[in-house]
Amino acid sequence: MEGSDIWEELKMKYTAFAAVSAVALSVAGMAQAEPQAEVLHWWTSGGEAKSVAVLQEEFAENGGTWTDMPVAGGGGDAAMTALRARVLAGNAPTAVQLKGPAIQEWYEEGVLADISSVAEAQGWADVLPASIANHMKCEGTWCAAPVNVHRVDWIWANAEVLEANGIEMPTTWEEFNAAAETLQAAGITPLAHGGQAWQDATVFETVVLGLGGPEFFQSALVDLDTEALTSDTMKAVFDQMRTLRGYVDDNFSGRDWNLATAMVMNGEAAFQIMGDWAKGEFLAAGKVPGEDFLCASTPGDGFLYNVDSFAMFEVDGDDKRAGQELLAELIVGQNFQKVFNLNKGSIPARTDVSLDEFDSCAVTSSEDMAASSESGSLLPSYAHGMALRGAQAGAITDVVTAHFNSDMSSDEAVQMLADAVANSM
Repeated sequence: MEGSDIWEELKMKYTAFAAVSAVALSVAGMAQAEPQAEVLHWWTSGGEAKSVAVLQEEFAENGGTWTDMPVAGGGGDAAMTALRARVLAGNAPTAVQLKGPAIQEWYEEGVLADISSVAEAQGWADVLPASIANHMKCEGTWCAAPVNVHRVDWIWANAEVLEANGIEMPTTWEEFNAAAETLQAAGITPLAHGGQAWQDATVFETVVLGLGGPEFFQSALVDLDTEALTSDTMKAVFDQMRTLRGYVDDNFSGRDWNLATAMVMNGEAAFQIMGDWAKGEFLAAGKVPGEDFLCASTPGDGFLYNVDSFAMFEVDGDDKRAGQELLAELIVGQNFQKVFNLNKGSIPARTDVSLDEFDSCAVTSSEDMAASSESGSLLPSYAHGMALRGAQAGAITDVVTAHFNSDMSSDEAVQMLADAVANSM
């Protein structure tokens, strides 16, 4: 072989070796990168903070470093304002508590990362309900990891207060109103409520489901059908909201939801209409379901769900990307799904997690979710960002809150509702 040929062969071998070495070093770097995660969320109340601490601990046990970025405010509005500022500054957090159509909105802005490699390696498609899995995908790729399933349409009650006043958990809105009148006569606040827009919306959508039924809910608050929005049924919903306003104490304005839950715990109020994150507060305080507090779905058929999830944002650095992959794996892992939801009051997003350690309210929730899924009455919560994009949801909530805090008639409210939705499209 001539000298030039030998030289060319050596160059080719060296180039190939260098290429393989570079790939190996890159893979090794990713594998050895210490997972870093700055996590933006709004879990700041007692039960919520205890729940997110579970993920922090598990992340640390797996070699990760967690930077916590909690932003107070149960509806997440303040957190979203903080997120937008970070993204506009080109400094997005590693992972962000996001859900529903908001995930798709951020994906459309081109700022979400693809975590399909983790989802496929862990078999998420086999253990998540299809409807929940769909919320976690962006044009076929996985872009978010589900944490839990919350039921929104719950009534929570102080067991001792109800027993002392001879009241059973109401199964119709007429029964609820009758119980409230009895409680008011006894000097007890019937309904613990916080005067915040998202709390008003939470109560409103449970009344829509209860008085209108699942098909009406779908038409009015998912499909935004004008006929449904201006119907006599919707007028009846606003009539009931006006009635409920009369059962709330005078100091409700601006009250956080967990403080309303505390009113029920302390016997200052009898009922609260709130998602099952309220149960996390009862449990964190050492209260026992069925003894200290009672749970039941709000009157009517159906199941309104709210799925918490974390979306991963595009970040620079192997350590941050390793943090995203570790977070995604842990979030949907069986252990975290069990321990987190035991603390949070919700139920696992995974269908293969045993409920043996869960309380009676959680078991009821899981059974009702399965039944509602079969009957077609498993519905996304509009009030908690699962059914509509921000503009439409905000338009509805503005009307609901304006009505709740004024003397607006039901006729005026339905017309304002239809106009607001039309203007938001």
